[in-house]
Amino acid sequence: MPEPIHPDALHSPAAERNKQPILQALQSILPAEGLALEIASGSGQHIAHFSAGMPGWRWLASDPAAPALASIAAWWPGGSAPLQLDVQQDDWSLPASHQQLDAIFSANMLHISPWASCAGLLQGAARHLAEHGRLIVYGPFIVPGEALAAGNQAFDADLRQRNERWGLRSLDQVERQASACALLLEQRLAMPANNLLLVFRRAAL
Repeated sequence: MPEPIHPDALHSPAAERNKQPILQALQSILPAEGLALEIASGSGQHIAHFSAGMPGWRWLASDPAAPALASIAAWWPGGSAPLQLDVQQDDWSLPASHQQLDAIFSANMLHISPWASCAGLLQGAARHLAEHGRLIVYGPFIVPGEALAAGNQAFDADLRQRNERWGLRSLDQVERQASACALLLEQRLAMPANNLLLVFRRAAL
């Protein structure tokens, strides 16, 4: 999809690079149709690409920042109006059409937000995922017992210098928080540029 010529359209080079590998992973993980919510949609490049590549899915975009909401509408003019949503809020105020979700997707949010955003994302997923729904999280992580790529080390240091509450999250900490929300890590996929795609599902009762 070409870059839109619109004054509100933001452009993320990273989103442009990773949108196709992520789409291919989503196509392999998810069924042919369902209801999906993207958390922290940012520029809107991802959701525009995913909705075109997964026509059986009804997507809803969200972001807490007004400039991002305008950019999403510019990139995805045929999509539903994006929702202004902060994952740390107890009530996500989802529309009636998306109260129970087959998929929740979030890319590159956990390391550029406070830890409370991770807890909020997982708690919200526990509230809104359908029985067989999946929470899918993309980004760089620290995996205990595995070497951290030099680029990710430098990225983590830069993030923590910019904001002491930011930084790459340890996978074991994320898993523990997920377990507290009755979510289990079902799948872990290696992605380009030393990123991971994590797939969580509801724990069996």
